[in-house]
Amino acid sequence: MAKKAWAGAAMLAGGALLLTACGGGAANDADNTIDGEPSGEIKVVTWRTDLVEDGTFEKYAEEFQKLHPDVTVTFEGITDYEGEMKTRLSTTNYGDVIGIPSMLPSQYEQFLEPLGETEELADTYRFLTTHTYEGTQYGLAIGGNANGILYNKRVFEEAGVETLPTTEDEWLEALRLVDENTDAIPYYTNYKDGWPLSQAFSNLGAITNDPDAGITLAEDPEPWTEGTDVYAIDSLLYETVAAGLTEDDPLTTNWEKSKVDFATGRIATMALGSWAVSQMQAAAEENGASPEDVGFMAFPANVDGQQYATIGGDYNLGVSRHSEHKAAAWAFIQWLIEDSGFTETQNMISTVIDKPAPDYLAELESAGVELLETNPAPEGKENLLREIADTAQIDLWGPLYRQKLVDIARGAADGDKETSFAELNSTWSDAQARVGE
Repeated sequence: MAKKAWAGAAMLAGGALLLTACGGGAANDADNTIDGEPSGEIKVVTWRTDLVEDGTFEKYAEEFQKLHPDVTVTFEGITDYEGEMKTRLSTTNYGDVIGIPSMLPSQYEQFLEPLGETEELADTYRFLTTHTYEGTQYGLAIGGNANGILYNKRVFEEAGVETLPTTEDEWLEALRLVDENTDAIPYYTNYKDGWPLSQAFSNLGAITNDPDAGITLAEDPEPWTEGTDVYAIDSLLYETVAAGLTEDDPLTTNWEKSKVDFATGRIATMALGSWAVSQMQAAAEENGASPEDVGFMAFPANVDGQQYATIGGDYNLGVSRHSEHKAAAWAFIQWLIEDSGFTETQNMISTVIDKPAPDYLAELESAGVELLETNPAPEGKENLLREIADTAQIDLWGPLYRQKLVDIARGAADGDKETSFAELNSTWSDAQARVGE
């Protein structure tokens, strides 16, 4: 199972939950707070099925329980995490520690225990721009990622790509060199698995150096217009496919196989967060290739010559409002983030401000790329972007409309880029008007 990033503005899954929390149980127990003495059995429900299956999480539990012998930690991995959790949240039994699935910020208090005031937690933790509502924090990122493009250094060298691209035209030229001079697939969409198509959206803000890109998008009546972040992100995908620089048959792509193919030089580039670096390096080691071939670059765009890369939290961990052992759940979250070494082994940016940055950031820094952390939406507008997207039925955080763009670009569906973007703009502006009524 792939580890799927929750990067940038926690924008992985489309469609907010429309649920009503069930009452009763631990949620109404005044003595059961996160500030108590940790004890009891807690279940951690996670999207990282790989770390459950290979025993990695069990080793973390053993270390945690040495510090808290009155706590027992078990794990459950879910393959279709977002889909399954949306069902489970209609009950009171959805684990004690969870990766917070997609929901409206106004719904946090229905399902999650408050962790403290965001302003106070900001002295210790970063990536607090998501999972905060009206000044209260409901989740902490398990770690963070930079967003951009993974590329195979050896393939680029063999292709004759001497300088990393910083514009769409330079990107297309680099991929043409790969196509002409190597046997590698220049760019791999992972169309069939779907979720990788949403990964590029986490570059929102990097293209225009806009830390408020989320609200900028929400308030723009025609965001698929040249010069905006979302236009650049979707244009790059469309033009790459239209130029024939992707896999021959997107309907047969395979995420797990793509990791091996990238690591061994059969794929040149994929738009993924930096979370994928360690997975590609592991695939290289397992298949006789060099982990040093795994490169990471900024999204090919710049502002007056300066490139930016957004950094943001992965899945946020939260304490269930209905947990019977909230103190134990909160203690485990803090330990995993602060003391377990998890982010180091996963090659992630630590949520703890004072922790050192991972090595791969040095590659971005050596290229002169500046890191950008986006801001939370203004108070009172926390739900606006998702409400407009849901009303428009444009799954910004999912694959559907991008799969349609791929189909049009490869000639499998009617239309063209100009018409497609015009339709997106029209649908978006209509949804804005309905949300504003």
